[in-house]
Amino acid sequence: MLVQKLAECEEFTAGDGTLLRELLHPDKQPIALRYSLAHAIVPVGQTSIVHSLTTSEVYYMISGKGEMHIDEEVQNVEAGDAIYIPPNAKQYIHNSGNEPLIFICIVDPAWRKEDETVY
Repeated sequence: MLVQKLAECEEFTAGDGTLLRELLHPDKQPIALRYSLAHAIVPVGQTSIVHSLTTSEVYYMISGKGEMHIDEEVQNVEAGDAIYIPPNAKQYIHNSGNEPLIFICIVDPAWRKEDETVY
C-alpha cells in the first residue's frame, strides 16, 4: 500500500507559475501508473502562465474561485468543479477569489517536461 501525505511532498513552483506538490508520479514512486497526480495552488489575485501540454489534463477544484481559460473559451470555476483540458490546448487559470485557489491536477499520460510548452 502506498499512502502519500501532502505535507511530506516538496512544494515547488511549476513551469506555469503555480505552487505544486506532486503526490503520485510513475517516475517518483515504485508503482505502475499511467497518469500523474499533483496538488496545485494559485495565490489570491495571481494567474498561471499560459501553457499547453501534449497530453490531456483534468483539474478538480478543491477550494477558491477562479477563471479558467482554455484556448478561446473562458468559464468561472469553483470548488467541486472538474475541468477537462484537451491535449495541445493553450490554458491558464486566474484566481478571482479572496482565498487561495486550490486544485488537483491529473495528467494522462504522466506529466513530462518535454510535453509542456510555456508561452
